[in-house]
Amino acid sequence: MIIPIADVELETLLNIIESFVLREGTEYGSVDVSLDDKVQQVHNQLKSGEVLLVYSELHETVNIIPKQQLGEFEAAEANES
Repeated sequence: MIIPIADVELETLLNIIESFVLREGTEYGSVDVSLDDKVQQVHNQLKSGEVLLVYSELHETVNIIPKQQLGEFEAAEANES
């Protein structure tokens, strides 16, 4: 299920994004990018719709996925339920 980011308190959303960035171990190459910058980049991607905030009812988790992976996410949820 897609969670509209407008429905999430900003502080909560930023905490979710920070957790995602730390968990994913995003690689930025030889350039050092601060945690705040990474969080802002993901926040901008969420606002533009490039990535989506999703809730897995099956696993009771929240994640951030690329928009093009939504079909795979929904199929996996349907197959496992």
